[in-house]
Amino acid sequence: MKLFGKIRKISYYLPGPPLSIDSNSNNRYYASQDEIGSDLAFKAVLKLFNEYPEIDKLDIDFLIVSTLVLDYNSPTTASVLHHKLGLSSTCGTIDLPQGCSGFLYSLSVAEAMISAGNARNVLILLGEVPTKAIHSEDTVLRSIFGDAGAAIVVSENNTKAIGKFTFATFGNGFDFLKVERGGGRNPIDKAWLNKYSDQVNQLPFGRIEMNGLEVLRFALKEIPGFLEQTLVKNGLTISEIDFFIFHQASALILKSLQRKCNIPEHKFISNFEEVGNTVSCSIPIALETAAALGNFKKGDKIVLLGFGIGFSCIGTVIEW
Repeated sequence: MKLFGKIRKISYYLPGPPLSIDSNSNNRYYASQDEIGSDLAFKAVLKLFNEYPEIDKLDIDFLIVSTLVLDYNSPTTASVLHHKLGLSSTCGTIDLPQGCSGFLYSLSVAEAMISAGNARNVLILLGEVPTKAIHSEDTVLRSIFGDAGAAIVVSENNTKAIGKFTFATFGNGFDFLKVERGGGRNPIDKAWLNKYSDQVNQLPFGRIEMNGLEVLRFALKEIPGFLEQTLVKNGLTISEIDFFIFHQASALILKSLQRKCNIPEHKFISNFEEVGNTVSCSIPIALETAAALGNFKKGDKIVLLGFGIGFSCIGTVIEW
């Protein structure tokens, strides 16, 4: 297994207090009415700098931001956050709004920048507010999604090493999970706002529409083979992996994939019940939560696998 750049530190922010969604005390977190994704990402990175004062923000030489609710159509949200954080003028910036695969896509870009010698310290900021695009009557979606922010520093000389990446896209499934309205193809108009005048925020960012059966079918059909491709590319077998962290899509998808992929339950990490599907934030939150619980030891190999909206897939293996 060839190793490249390394994950240095992770921090995340959950807007609170949590709301209980069922009798099992499963929680979901909701951003306040005036918060969007970049606000949650900003709070996460301030928390990271506070927790790890050895990280000098002026040493950050590339910033990647993944959020599905951008501050503006232009300029980039990465430029906005670069200014708010007071990063160096020599720091590059890019938006990478890839949804559920956003963290690992950002990580792959960070690794490429570092391995090519074009950056030494890359800051990845994630901020997602899917609950703002959920109708009050969409009870299934309300039970699945939650808001969150996350911040990750990737550096060239730390102990958590990143392996090779695999990619796949099944674009024919783009229509099965999407946010209707709010983009250039179907912008928000007066008729839309009037239609949803009964909603607290009138769904100004659009409305999530999901064909749950097709999403489940996609996951069960494509992800087991994609996992195998990721292992083969990194020269590993499933028995050599210590832990698996998949995108926290839903309880049903996670349990179904764990069984179909023949992953031992004690190796399959999930915190979906505690925070829900936080889109691009789900994998780093699950990773950091498990680390805080002392689940990992030095040298453990951990599969990270993202998949979801746009029916995009990305996987890698990290060594703790």
